[in-house]
Amino acid sequence: MPAIVPTSVMRQSAVASGDPDIVATLKASIIDHSLPLWATEGWDQASGGFVERLDRSGRADREAPRRLRVQARQIYCFAKAAKSGWYPEGRAIALKGLEYLLEKAKGPDGRPGFVHLLGADGATLDARRDCYDHAFVLLALSNVYALERDAQVRSEIDEFVGFLDGEMRSSHGGYLESVPPALPRRQNPHMHLLEAMVAAFDATNDVGFQTRAGELFALFAAHFYDKPRRVLGEYFEDDWSRIEPVRVEPGHQAEWVWLLKQFQRISGCPTAHYRERLLSSTLRYRDEATGCLTDEGDASGRITKSTRRCWPQTELAKAWLAQAEDGIEGAHVQARAAFASLHAHYLSHPVRGGWYDQFDQEGRSLVEFIPASTFYHILCAVHEADTVRI
Repeated sequence: MPAIVPTSVMRQSAVASGDPDIVATLKASIIDHSLPLWATEGWDQASGGFVERLDRSGRADREAPRRLRVQARQIYCFAKAAKSGWYPEGRAIALKGLEYLLEKAKGPDGRPGFVHLLGADGATLDARRDCYDHAFVLLALSNVYALERDAQVRSEIDEFVGFLDGEMRSSHGGYLESVPPALPRRQNPHMHLLEAMVAAFDATNDVGFQTRAGELFALFAAHFYDKPRRVLGEYFEDDWSRIEPVRVEPGHQAEWVWLLKQFQRISGCPTAHYRERLLSSTLRYRDEATGCLTDEGDASGRITKSTRRCWPQTELAKAWLAQAEDGIEGAHVQARAAFASLHAHYLSHPVRGGWYDQFDQEGRSLVEFIPASTFYHILCAVHEADTVRI
């Protein structure tokens, strides 16, 4: 059974925001607790596949349906941890996760692409081909390929790109929401496709991925970013005309700050002016009491949903890391503060290696379970901080 942390220890952790090496503290927690927890309790030994969530005591919910994106995100986490030397056992876990993904989710109905939702027994529950899901499939494949340059994995990447370009391209630019198509169109799948294209380029050095990343950046500049109001649009018509009123997700704005820095790294295209404006806009949506990002606002900077999920906090930390890499004054201090806040409010969970997913304005936890989907955000942020060395 997963270890439970006494409440007194949780309180001590919550006030430890002055930790001079908060990144080392979080890295150690991921290596010592999170990775072993999700490698054991988080893997279904009987049926295969990663579970969607753990209950409040750290026990797996093995009956919950399994989203494609969660399978892919967990593969990413273990491949990334193995490649970096954090968790060598992650290689075997990533490979068996990929084997499950390819066996159960890749074209079980005989059509190309990956299905959206599986039952606990591996049966298809929703055969839709979802663009957001597929972004994470490419991210997973790219990180597994980076481990040992396996030719079969590279073949899977090439086949995947053939499906994406052949079946999901939109005549208006970018990619369809799904196959069959659906509206509204969203920036979110394209944001993660940009992330995946950068990862694929890093893993393969194939300029085709660099080119696709450039196309996604062009979509950001032409449609997603609302230049007059300096906010990121979320929802669009088929021709990319913006749906009003604009709903702002501060976490996505922060995520783009980091991704734009990654795109600049592989392309040489300057993105600093976008990053500065997006981050400045994002900071308007912070909760006054905690400094954490809230979940939603409007284009004028007003908070419209004061709940606070975990993942926007990881993205805020990554945004500050991107600015710290550029030598922006005070960015490294802000990054450490964001990680300290993440630790105090979300990662000081009674289950070692677990996290809280969402709080209300009064600081009450709104989600009883520990979602697997959040691990991708946490591991990516801490890994980036360890690389940047703030």
